[in-house]
Parts: sequence; structure tokens; C-alpha cells
Amino acid sequence: MRAGVNIRSEDGQTMVEFAIVLPVLFLLLFGVIQFGIIFNNYITLTDAVRAGARKAAVARNLGASGAVAAAQAAVRASASDLDKMKLPDPTVTSTWEHADPVTVCAIYPYKIDLGVFVAAQGNLSSCTKERVE
Repeated sequence: MRAGVNIRSEDGQTMVEFAIVLPVLFLLLFGVIQFGIIFNNYITLTDAVRAGARKAAVARNLGASGAVAAAQAAVRASASDLDKMKLPDPTVTSTWEHADPVTVCAIYPYKIDLGVFVAAQGNLSSCTKERVE
């Protein structure tokens, strides 16, 4: 004999609701993680540019090309957490006269990848000015 089907039974309701909500929770979790990684990269880039600007500000006696090379080397050395292959040479501009500003700018690419699609991508950029000593 066959038992009757109870269509008002709530067996499995929680499992179905969890299966519906789980992908949204995963996307939210991975989005927060990706944002944290990108923010860490931005902080690292900003600190590296600051170190490069400081190096350029005190390297006036090396000449323009020497100061630029020293600043670029300082940026690369300070950006230890970033992928060096993705970090292009930072730009260094100044007149190299005493008390004039030296500006160091760098960019670093980012991509928010949520597994099935790329939510956002672009470049992080940071610039710092220091006075030439």
C-alpha cells in the first residue's frame, strides 16, 4: 500500500533556502577578501612611492638621471608585496633645484575576480611630492 504525500510537510525547507542563499554569501565573502587584497596593494604602493620620493629628495647630488634611478630602485625595493612584473617603472619629475618639489608617481593593476566573472578592473595609482634637499 502506498502512503499519501503530505504537501504541507516542511522537510527539506531549510536545505533549499540554504542552497539559494549560499552562492550569494560566497560572492559577498570573496568580494570582501578581494577588496582587502586590493586595499593592501594600494597601501603598499603608496608607501613605496613615499619611499621613492624621499630617496629622490635626498639624491640631488647624483644628478638628474642618478636621482631618478635611485627613486625607481627605492620604489621597487619598498614594494615587496607587489608583483614586480606588473609594476611599471614609476615616473619621477623635478627640476632638481634646492627646495623645488620632486614628484614620484606609480601605478599597479588590480582586478576583482569573483570566480565566474570579473566585477572590476583598472589601475591603482599613487603620487607623492617631496621637497628637494
